[in-house]
Amino acid sequence: MLQQVSRRVVQQVYAAEQHEGVNVIVRRALGNRELRNLSPFLMLDEFNVGEGSGFADHPHRGQTTVTYMLEGYMQHEDFAGHKGNIGPGDVQWMMVGKGIMHAEIPKHRDEKGNKLPSPHGLQLWIDLPPEAKKADPSYQEFVGANLPSATPRSDEPAEREGKGWHVKVVSGVSHGVKSPLKLPQNGGCYYMDVRLEPGGWIFQDIPHGWNAFVYGMDGQVKIGDSDKIFDAHNTLVLSNPALHSETTDEAKHVLSNTDGVRIENLSQDKHAHVFVIAGEPMTHEVVQYGPFVMSSRKEVYEAIEDFQNARNGFERAANWQSDIAKTLRH
Repeated sequence: MLQQVSRRVVQQVYAAEQHEGVNVIVRRALGNRELRNLSPFLMLDEFNVGEGSGFADHPHRGQTTVTYMLEGYMQHEDFAGHKGNIGPGDVQWMMVGKGIMHAEIPKHRDEKGNKLPSPHGLQLWIDLPPEAKKADPSYQEFVGANLPSATPRSDEPAEREGKGWHVKVVSGVSHGVKSPLKLPQNGGCYYMDVRLEPGGWIFQDIPHGWNAFVYGMDGQVKIGDSDKIFDAHNTLVLSNPALHSETTDEAKHVLSNTDGVRIENLSQDKHAHVFVIAGEPMTHEVVQYGPFVMSSRKEVYEAIEDFQNARNGFERAANWQSDIAKTLRH
């Protein structure tokens, strides 16, 4: 049996709360000045959206936005007529490609006027391969109950499977369980919602060569062989042996064994909740101007002009206004 080799934490960044706009509290876990691009990842926000706020009509080009709800509901609507609600445990995987304009507005009351929980979730921005930046936009949405889950397998050795864990497989593969979500060529991504019981631990495989990080949502965890304990709301960038020469001892050790991360909940009375996210690094230059993420300054200028002139993917943006953001425009 191959030996498990856990990646280690090479950078730790605390995601402090900050206010965005009106009644929006964001923890910027990735994309702040301490941690810019970790290819292919551009940004990760943990958000809480209060009443009277939201993200009114705005464009995108060149990236994927992934919205994963933990509590409450968000409404969304775009210029192609696509609209709906995302609730607890649901995911919206929006590949914006060559262009989209949309709005995201919190839903604080149901149809009867009853108060709903404040919307709380994660939004991840992922860069796209150059060819996918030219594609038509597309959505993949899954109700939480339809996303597959993994738990320790009884027919696998306990020293490999771990104990006391549950993984919702948003994208990628965990312990033989594969997400139905489809990704573009050269745009691989693992997105795991990991919950650990008191004393539980897990080894999550990561494709060799991919960049990866762990974001703590709740509880305290230990990563790999280190004795350091990490609190919630920290982004933990993991080592990537493939970045070093294949002649190094570390790279040889990983290549001859399995590559992944071991996460342990040391508490004997509290649960822990973390996200493990890994992606296939891009080789092109990343040039970002707000919601436009391209491979050169020239392409960014073109995106701005295309949006302003309603062309090359933004034809439907001319004079379009969403219904759900009407209250924010008054």
